[in-house]
Amino acid sequence: MAKGASISGFPEWLPQERVVEQRVIDTLRRIFELNGFIGIETRAVETGASLLKKGETSKEIYLLSRLQEVTAGEENDTPVEDRLGLHFDLTVPLSRYVVEHSGDLAFPFKRWQIQKVWRGERPQEGRFREFVQADIDVVGNGSLPDHYEVELPLVMVSALEALREYGLPKATVHANNRKLSEGFYRGLGLSDVEGVLREIDKLDKIGPDEVTKLLVSECGATEAQAAACLELAGMTAADGAQLREKFDALCDAHSIARDGDAYALASEGVDTLAMIVDEAAAIRPGSVIADLKIARGLDYYTGSVYETFLDGAASLGSICSGGRYDNLASQGNRKYPGVGLSIGLSRLVSYMLHTAHATATRVSPSSVLVAVWDEEHRLDSNRIAAALRARGISADVAPTAAKLGKQIKYADKLGIPYVWFPNGANDEAGAPDEVKNIVTGDQEQADAATWNPAEDYAAQGVVLGKE
Repeated sequence: MAKGASISGFPEWLPQERVVEQRVIDTLRRIFELNGFIGIETRAVETGASLLKKGETSKEIYLLSRLQEVTAGEENDTPVEDRLGLHFDLTVPLSRYVVEHSGDLAFPFKRWQIQKVWRGERPQEGRFREFVQADIDVVGNGSLPDHYEVELPLVMVSALEALREYGLPKATVHANNRKLSEGFYRGLGLSDVEGVLREIDKLDKIGPDEVTKLLVSECGATEAQAAACLELAGMTAADGAQLREKFDALCDAHSIARDGDAYALASEGVDTLAMIVDEAAAIRPGSVIADLKIARGLDYYTGSVYETFLDGAASLGSICSGGRYDNLASQGNRKYPGVGLSIGLSRLVSYMLHTAHATATRVSPSSVLVAVWDEEHRLDSNRIAAALRARGISADVAPTAAKLGKQIKYADKLGIPYVWFPNGANDEAGAPDEVKNIVTGDQEQADAATWNPAEDYAAQGVVLGKE
């Protein structure tokens, strides 16, 4: 990462690092569009009222102020709900976008979006205040079939699998269902379901003992109820039958009646989660597992929730999360339910750069630098470069008519593998141009109308290096 007067949490990639990021973006877009998703971009700002829909995350919102308002002390006079803030995810902007453009969209609306977001959290390894997210969502008009809750995590698994060539380990989606959790909590006699979910979501960060304390102090749970919540969170299952068997046994152990409303709600969640695990296994075995500690602390999720983990990278945490939301977008009596997942793209790129040591094969995209003998003949060099570019060969022209050695050194610093010598190097009229591979030392005669770089040097690429 670039050094200097940096601001914590706002990464700036060096050119060769940016190449890696762009390859990740291009790969994700390719996979998303292979699966029929349509790209959009939304504005960077939303109203405070829209951004505040997500509960605890409101503490992380960056609000905008004009300098004039700050110096005049006027910024505090405007209610937060009426002020503008930078979006901290891409789901809230999507919900607003869908409502505003519903008459122009075909439903179910399948969209991909790769864009910067801003979040005022404490910067740490892999976590930034300004970062890129890559989202896919499917939004329905009035209703949305459950099968999308299987299809979207599989699309994300496919996308993450395609990134393994850049050093990403195997990814596994861990899924749960809010209805399952809510029904179980209510069956235990707990009423602050959202609070319990928020505390359970902290399990990996602070551990079971601290979560137990929070469940008791913040959510009104007894020690026994808190212990039961942790038992549920500790449950995993590889298939639907195992999930149902384990869940029913846990309900029986805690005297949750099977003929009650709480069990009925939980059972609905069990059925959906079992469907997700079993149908995903039929297409990509082992890619999606049931993991009942997945809570997702954000308030708007109503059904399935997902987090994604990389093999051997537990410290990185979840790199792709999401879920089902039925109430986030509405227009009068019309609701637009959706399901989506989001990749923390900047976190992935940071892992690739600093752990997998991914790097660009060269800094410049150019395959060839056209030398300039003197400024009087720069037009000749520009014509050669134009002819090469017209044939799809990336070419640059030397910035100055310096000594030839300096021009070659300039190409080498940028990683440009070829230097082109216009025929001004030869006193004979009509003499051919020559091109030199400065990596191998090979030099040959060349014509801009027919010459092609060797395949190994034709394009900028990404390779995995060593520490």
